[in-house]
Amino acid sequence: MPRPLIGITTRNSKDADGHPTVSIQHAYVNAITQAGGVAVPVPSILPEEDFIELYSRLNGILFTGGGDIALKHFSGSDHPRIDGIDEARDFTELALLRAATSDGKPYLGICRGAQLMNVALGGTLYTHIPDQLKGALDHDYPGNRRRTIVHPVNVDETTHAAQVFGETLLNVNSLHHQGLKDIAPGIRVAGHAPDGLVEVVELPDHPYAVAVQWHPEWLTDQPAMQRLFRSFVEASGN
Repeated sequence: MPRPLIGITTRNSKDADGHPTVSIQHAYVNAITQAGGVAVPVPSILPEEDFIELYSRLNGILFTGGGDIALKHFSGSDHPRIDGIDEARDFTELALLRAATSDGKPYLGICRGAQLMNVALGGTLYTHIPDQLKGALDHDYPGNRRRTIVHPVNVDETTHAAQVFGETLLNVNSLHHQGLKDIAPGIRVAGHAPDGLVEVVELPDHPYAVAVQWHPEWLTDQPAMQRLFRSFVEASGN
């Protein structure tokens, strides 16, 4: 039986000589490969007809982490810490996520991917958590601290996410300064950080639409994170 083709969204950046590149961290590819999928990078510079053609051939999509989503896509407060805006990426990923939601194609969102899911379906974001969420934890541990456990996440035992993880208390890393604020219609909140920030969301009536605010691709030594990627790839193969 063919292994599922899993599209992995990419970011636009530049190499050491200033040449434009399409890039993706190996951790995402490795997580999908280890879970039994075939990783297919999805460039965000493709014409719409091309990325829709690619989408039609994919069995599932992983929406990766990265820069902030442009304010024009949701009602959010401007802030000087907003960074990494990539209009081409926003356009491509919003279109793909809405299509996957409508078509019932499995998808998994990670960090920016969780924020993208909420924005694409009509929700909003905290554009800088420390200034906008009273009593917030420090959620921004960038750089080489990707394997650092920062806080627990409590998962609602009645949700699909709880079945996916096989656990209701997770220990996660944290590499973001934005987060989910007003939750989009149809999205179910499945998990929170101790400060109340939403950390897990899902679509109850979708074959597989789960998004997390942390970076599980760096925590694949944890059985719960292995189950997350494996369940996503398995759902994509059905």
